[in-house]
Parts: sequence; C-alpha cells; structure tokens
Amino acid sequence: MAEKPRVAMLGLGGMGQPMATNLVRAGLPTAVWNRRPGPARKLAERGAEVADSPADAVRRADVVITMVTNADAVRSIAIDQGMLAAMAEGAIWAQMSTIGVSETERIAGLVREQRPDVVLLDAPVAGSRGPAEQRRLVVLASGPEQVRDRIAPVFDALAQRTVWGGPAGTGSRLKLVNNMLLAFLAEGIAEAMALGHSLGLDRTAVLGALQGSPLVSHWAAEKLERIGRDEYAAQYPLSLGLKDVNLALYEVDIDRFPVANSLAAQWQRAVEHGLGEDDVTVLARALQH
Repeated sequence: MAEKPRVAMLGLGGMGQPMATNLVRAGLPTAVWNRRPGPARKLAERGAEVADSPADAVRRADVVITMVTNADAVRSIAIDQGMLAAMAEGAIWAQMSTIGVSETERIAGLVREQRPDVVLLDAPVAGSRGPAEQRRLVVLASGPEQVRDRIAPVFDALAQRTVWGGPAGTGSRLKLVNNMLLAFLAEGIAEAMALGHSLGLDRTAVLGALQGSPLVSHWAAEKLERIGRDEYAAQYPLSLGLKDVNLALYEVDIDRFPVANSLAAQWQRAVEHGLGEDDVTVLARALQH
C-alpha cells in the first residue's frame, strides 16, 4: 500500500476548517496553521499537528493547501511568512483559495521564479461551508497532469469529485463561471421572495410553491429552507459573493455583462449597510424592507 501523503492545511476559516477535518478523518497526516489559533486547537483534538507558522507547517508536507480569503493573504503566507521557501523539493502546492485569474497567474509566476521545483495546482472548489462539511465539494483543478495520481487521495478526502481542466489558471476561470451562476441564483431567490412579499403573498405559501420545483436546485432548496427559518448565519457570506463577482468582472468588458454589473452594485450597497458578514440569503430579507 502506498504511503499516505502528508498534508499541510493553511487557513482554517469557514471552508478551511471543515476541509482540514475531512483530511484528518480520511487518515491523512495533517499539519494545520491559522492566523488565529482557536480553530487549530480544535483540530489538534482530532489528531492534527498544529504548526506555529506557515513555514513550519509545510517543511515535511507532500501537499500544501492554501484556503484563505484573498490574494493578499495568499501572498502573505507564501512569501512574507516563508511558506514557499520552506516547501520540500517536488512538493505540490494546491492553491484552493478563490483569487481570480490575474492573481493566479501572478502566483504561478512567483513559483516559476522562486521555486521551479514545486508543482503548483490551481484548484478552487465549488461549494460553501455546508458541502465542505459533508464532503460534497467539487474541486475545479488545473495544472500538470503528471501529479494527478499523487494529489488524488487528498482531493478525494475533500470532495465528491474533481473536474480537471487544462494548465494552471483554468481552475480559477471555471470558478468564476461557477460563482457567477451562483450569484444569479442567490439574487433570483431573493427577488422571487421579495416579489411574493410585494404581491401580498404569505411567505410560507411562496416557499411551498418553490420547493420541489424543477427550477430549484439542491443548493437553492437549502437556501430557501434557511430563508423560511430566518436563518442568515454565513455559509457563503455576501461580502465573499461580491468579491467573486467583482473578480469575474475585472477580467472582462463589463459593458457586455450589464446584469452582473448591476448585481454587483446592489450587493455593494447591501455590504455597505452592514450585511456583508451574513449569508447571501440575507438579500431576501433586505429586499423586503
């Protein structure tokens, strides 16, 4: 039996913590690091090794995963805090944060210049905290084909399936497409619920009509259930949804995407009104007031 790869998980936020939990549950030797120590201590109780720094976390790792909020955080961990320099020769860096196409290309350039012996995979995920906890993520992976077998046990521990694209950067492009559709779905749910309210319909009646509809995906059905319970604790925070829409618009001629541009402006106003840390479902409440 092949030896299990050693994994270092850097970033234990809303996505990183359940992902790291699944790595440990799968029996993969896992070192963890987080800017705030609390989440790391919880994983230590499950059997993870807690590192004092990103550099310490990755020294013996075969696979390093970064799952943080934005490109600035990725660069800080990789360069300022010594992760990239400390990685073992031949190790795989699976960059799974959503940072967009241009920033992914900059990261790839850094790896080529500073650590050409490290293999970079651009591998963001489709799914939010709930699917991460349930191992129902989809990894949108891209990078060299020759490391697919090596990374498979890690991705299999995190996700229900892995979709391989082309060279690094393809995964980030697929993620922007995925999250644009997600944004439209979230907005559609919110506006449908708000329309029902404006038409004088009881919310329970609207939810009953939509649940089970062929138009409603599993993801949308879960969101509708949460709206029905007035539950807006973040699984996919509105601020991150806005970030992802803006990452997509940054790469294209926004005049060709007027609906997405309008959505981004509306979400920006909601964030400015203090709703950014709530789940995207909070739009349903916001539009009714």
